[in-house]
Amino acid sequence: MSALRDMVGAPNVRTDPDVVAAHVIDWTGRFRGATPAVVRPGTVDEVVAVLRHCNDEGAAIVPQGGNTGLVGGSVPLQGELVLDLRRLDDLGPVDARTGQVTVKAGVTLAQLQRHAADAGWLYGVDLGAREVATVGGTVATNAGGVHVLRYGPTRRQLVGIEAVLADGRVIRRLDGLEKDNSGFDLAGLFCGSEGTLAVVTAARVRLHAPTRNKVVALCAFDDLDTALVAVGTLRRELDCVNAIEFFLADGLELVCEQLGLARPFPAPHAAFVLVEAAANSDPTPALAHAVELSAGVADVAVATDVAACRALWRYREGHPEAINLLGAPLKLDVSLPADRLADFIRAVPERVCEIAPDARVWMFGHAGDGNVHVNVTGLALDDERVTEAVFELVAERHGSISAEHGIGSAKRRYLHLVRSPDEIAVYRSLKHALDPNGILNPHVLLPEETAPR
Repeated sequence: MSALRDMVGAPNVRTDPDVVAAHVIDWTGRFRGATPAVVRPGTVDEVVAVLRHCNDEGAAIVPQGGNTGLVGGSVPLQGELVLDLRRLDDLGPVDARTGQVTVKAGVTLAQLQRHAADAGWLYGVDLGAREVATVGGTVATNAGGVHVLRYGPTRRQLVGIEAVLADGRVIRRLDGLEKDNSGFDLAGLFCGSEGTLAVVTAARVRLHAPTRNKVVALCAFDDLDTALVAVGTLRRELDCVNAIEFFLADGLELVCEQLGLARPFPAPHAAFVLVEAAANSDPTPALAHAVELSAGVADVAVATDVAACRALWRYREGHPEAINLLGAPLKLDVSLPADRLADFIRAVPERVCEIAPDARVWMFGHAGDGNVHVNVTGLALDDERVTEAVFELVAERHGSISAEHGIGSAKRRYLHLVRSPDEIAVYRSLKHALDPNGILNPHVLLPEETAPR
């Protein structure tokens, strides 16, 4: 430890249990590990020094930001050293000519959003954990959020990156060129690699023009298939769509009961689609026209002011909070092709009931991009039978077992369901080429049985 203290300063190598405790358990409480120390570099040079030392010593490290992941990807489950990057918190000036900004990895998503807004711009990625989640973490996991439909995930925001390889070499490309075809896109490669190929220390991101007017509509349907067909209509007819979300009758009832919300409609309905549109001119007429063209809308509630919009969003965003009040749920984040989404939503509760009759399934998510959040309550969190069954349903329908949160340690044993042996072999080749000693987050993403040593 003395060498590490010399590199980053003694106060920035923490071993006291009270500090370490917050770094060895994940956001869900499902994954708990241990670490000899939490190391907090404050500069890129300090990151370089720490990685060189760990590489020479064969000491594994887990990069960590806000530690808001849901799949155990930033937890030292095998006793790794924790590399806490939150001291890397510099925000560069917004370039008004290009709409770009360079930020360090430890900057929170909310800080970046406010920084962009103060300069008259908007950052396109938004998550519920915005006040804690860091830019480095969102790059490592290619985080998405509620506005993927309009702006894309984190990878679409990247125009440059700074990252440190396992042996201390620094990859730095932060000039922000919108056009650059001079070789491999390393920013795109590192984004979503979950800290297995390099430690991201900074990112150059593109910003977007903000919109002055916003309108939200909550549409009720008496049939799931009709609701999801309407999603396609809304996407086609509404060129200023920000988000299209969905939830089901049982989820709405739970949210209203647990959070004390009034029900949005006098009559019960089977499925709900929440659509948000935003533009500089009033998007209300365009949204109204798109809803009129959507067959099967049984009822609709519309909000145009900020408070009313938040109130409608609460029915969707309140799902995780309401579900957690029932006890720690099993959370699975998956995506499906649009034409197989309804079939999947119907199949999951039937399959779960066969395995665990007393369990309850709650599903909601981002209908516009096929992302479903499957939550299961009344189930032992170490019971892998439901996880395997749900992932098999996903694979049968050619979906993905990870839409937003990454593979982490929780899903690595299931990667073969959605990636071929040849694809996994390519992953291993990349890992070995950039991290031959296997020190960078070695227990995530790649299946354990043949992971590089």
